[in-house]
Amino acid sequence: MIEWIWPWMLALAPLPWLLRRVLPKASGEEPAIRAPFFQHWAALAENQGTGMAGGSWRRLAALWAIWLLLLLSAARPMWIGEAVELPESGRDLMLAVDISGSMQIEDMQAGQRMISRMQAVKQLGKQFIDERRGDRLGLILFGSNAYVQSPLSFDTTTVGRFLEEAQIGFAGQDTAIGDAIGLAVKRLRERPADQRVLILLSDGADNASSVQPLDAARLAAGLGIRIHTIGIGADRMLMPGMFGTSFGARQINPSAELDEATLTKIAELTGGRYFRARNPQELANIYTLLDQLEPIELDVATFRPRQSLGYLPLGLALLISFALALARLLQQRGLALPGRRPPLEVAP
Repeated sequence: MIEWIWPWMLALAPLPWLLRRVLPKASGEEPAIRAPFFQHWAALAENQGTGMAGGSWRRLAALWAIWLLLLLSAARPMWIGEAVELPESGRDLMLAVDISGSMQIEDMQAGQRMISRMQAVKQLGKQFIDERRGDRLGLILFGSNAYVQSPLSFDTTTVGRFLEEAQIGFAGQDTAIGDAIGLAVKRLRERPADQRVLILLSDGADNASSVQPLDAARLAAGLGIRIHTIGIGADRMLMPGMFGTSFGARQINPSAELDEATLTKIAELTGGRYFRARNPQELANIYTLLDQLEPIELDVATFRPRQSLGYLPLGLALLISFALALARLLQQRGLALPGRRPPLEVAP
């Protein structure tokens, strides 16, 4: 439906007519001047006057149309669309993702090929983010330093894109778990106390933080921030032997530096849970479980899309003005207009 913001503007429609009726006519007394070729001008004016009657009412109608269209535009018509339900949630969820150098290790088996830990996090993390419609999500990336890549926002599409664009090593090669928790605490402490959640994903041990991870976890627990931790990385990986053959091949534990004890303690202190992701399938299952542990709380809010329509009558008034100006120009240049006879030649 159409709604008028300033409908009282339409009451000004008869204003030109009222001014014409009320104001005195302009005086026709002007000082006399000598006009050469006056008889020639008079003949031309008399001849052209015969065609004015037909065009006069059209010009007057066009001027009235312009005035009314300008009033319609000034009244600010708005198109109000159908009510749209928007999900709202009070849950604020921060993701803290490790982008240290060890995240480039290719020990995550996806089908018949091996992908890096960071690739698995990006692929499955993006899907997890997209499914959190209605939550406010934020993204923290950490290596030697921690920084907020995306503040808390309902725009999950942008948060997912920021995760996809994350590059290993941009924050340094080391791991600052404690600083990442501290930064999340700073962002979440002003939010509702029972809906503050941090999901921290790492593949190593803290070796670069200015605050110890357990101290940061205790601070988070005191503020009611729940932390779920995920340790990522395979337990076994086959290293090829000489010239890429099985000769001299050996198995290693690529997650030997993963500090599971600290990640588990962080989760316990804050009322969260620790998860172990050895491959992409386990990581996907963890995200599914997190959806169950942290359900999306939806409160329905209605929104009606609004679109201004004032440009339509304004544009039409502009077109009519151009048409009048063009007609006036053609008339001054002596070109024949529809419905008007060409002027008669007057003998000198």
